[in-house]
Amino acid sequence: MAKKRRKKRKKRSYVERRSYSMIDKIKDSFIYKRSLYIIAGIVITILVLLIAVIKYILDNYTIEKVYVEGSTHYTNEEITDMVMDSKLCRNSIFLSIKYKNKSIDGVPFVQKIDVDILSKDTVRINVYEKAIAGYISYLGQYMYFDREGIVVESSSEPSDDVPQVMGLKFDYVVLHDKLPVEKDDIFDEILDITQLLAKYELHADRIFFDSEYNLYLYFDELEVSIGKKDNIDEKIIQLKSMFETTKLDGKAGILVLEEYSEDNKTIKFKERTQEITPE
Repeated sequence: MAKKRRKKRKKRSYVERRSYSMIDKIKDSFIYKRSLYIIAGIVITILVLLIAVIKYILDNYTIEKVYVEGSTHYTNEEITDMVMDSKLCRNSIFLSIKYKNKSIDGVPFVQKIDVDILSKDTVRINVYEKAIAGYISYLGQYMYFDREGIVVESSSEPSDDVPQVMGLKFDYVVLHDKLPVEKDDIFDEILDITQLLAKYELHADRIFFDSEYNLYLYFDELEVSIGKKDNIDEKIIQLKSMFETTKLDGKAGILVLEEYSEDNKTIKFKERTQEITPE
């Protein structure tokens, strides 16, 4: 039998394989570097755009005007500093995000503070104060209460906005609890008085109730005897008129308006030099 011829395998040239491998490496390296260049270009473009956006926001959304409404206990500057407590807060976009659906709580004498963005450079701060009827002195502190008699704040400083209330009898005071007095409706009366005084721009230092809950108002050394709350509107209006026409400011004495009404214009005044101190 004839022997079968074996097919000769062609040997690949070492040079060919080496040349092919080098070309692949060069191509791969080029593709890799090009990818890096593309990624780097994208990153740089994003950074440039981001910087441009930030610069635009900083340049065009800086707050220039701030309106504060509803604050009597704090100045507008104090309220502004509470709300805009960092440099970022001077930007209206950041401020809108920070206070979106959120109020500022925990400020003494304030129920809450809301922030409204009116435009890119203007904001309005709305202050909702607690309805303080007055305050009492207790163990070296001034305890502020609302119209229900709930003690809402404690402070080491007296207030110029509401008068000190004297003559109330109680054994203890607990923050956020009601003052334990015998006559519960006395707090409504106190708030009505303070609101009337504020309405007619009369700034009493103290309100005093005697054992029968007759009312006395004190303006420095001037004592005004109001008596019962009957005809109190007429009495306060007359008191305002007397301050304007007879110059009661700075006088020491007793002004009696207990019997004053639309039908009875009886008014008594006795000047004196001794200091008035309610018991």
